[in-house]
Amino acid sequence: MKQIQITEFGAPDVLQSIEAEIPEPQSHQVVIKVDAIGINPIDYKTRRGLGFVAEKAKSRLPWTPGYDVSGEIYSKGSAVTGWEVGQRVCGMVNFPLPAGAYSEYVVAIPEILASVPDSVNSEMAAALPLAGLTAWQGLYETGNLCSGQRVAVLAAAGGVGHIAAQLARHNGAQVWGTASTSHHDFLEELGIKPVDYHNEKSLSQLKDMDLVFDAVGGETGLQALDFLATGGTLVTLPTITAEQIVQAAKEQGKHARGYTVHPDAKQLQTLLDYVADKQLIINIQKRYPLADAAQAHAQLEKGHTRGKIILTV
Repeated sequence: MKQIQITEFGAPDVLQSIEAEIPEPQSHQVVIKVDAIGINPIDYKTRRGLGFVAEKAKSRLPWTPGYDVSGEIYSKGSAVTGWEVGQRVCGMVNFPLPAGAYSEYVVAIPEILASVPDSVNSEMAAALPLAGLTAWQGLYETGNLCSGQRVAVLAAAGGVGHIAAQLARHNGAQVWGTASTSHHDFLEELGIKPVDYHNEKSLSQLKDMDLVFDAVGGETGLQALDFLATGGTLVTLPTITAEQIVQAAKEQGKHARGYTVHPDAKQLQTLLDYVADKQLIINIQKRYPLADAAQAHAQLEKGHTRGKIILTV
């Protein structure tokens, strides 16, 4: 089988295609024959040697990145029940380590998988797990989102952002989303009020927010503390700057929280059902063959992605 591997941290060209043996499942595992793979910012940040996953992965080189897969069960271990060979599944596999999704066949534990509805294609299913779970857990588990709240989503046209904005609106919130003007039509189609983050007058709309979903971090996350209403919460996603933002909030008498996504098959199944019912739109901006993973990374690192970029097998 073909698999993408890195032997050192660095630029996109460290991603190399190799030949490997199709894995055999242990008694509690399944092997997925992969149709599509979702790529996420954590993939390229780790490839560059940044973040908590890179710190753990540096002793495991050579290493295969990636978490989001969709496909069908190819084989299963003797102790696996409730899942059948040939069944369509997707999931955020082997998070945070050993990862390994950039591959034609992937080992996973079935407890983190969800069954893909017939009306959801493999590309949509692969694009959903990490971004969808990140959005869900940031809004509901960390941000305690309630109907009727005023919510601002930073980078609302991005992979996580466009899902978070839709989920918040679906839950009865009033939702504003920051994005460059080229994405404003997209946000309006989703029922989100667009805000140009380059324009101070436009940004002035963001005040008295009950919840700010920060998918950007850094200086942008720090500045977004000004958007909060009294008693509001800022939920910040990028782990690299989360501690800094949480500390700044404390010093200002405000509330901010960071978090790390975790697998949850029940939440993922609900998200897939939303997609099947057209209550949640997953936008895929571009598709690359697995062998072109380096090009996909370069594209994602440029920023301004509308929704998701995926790899196809």
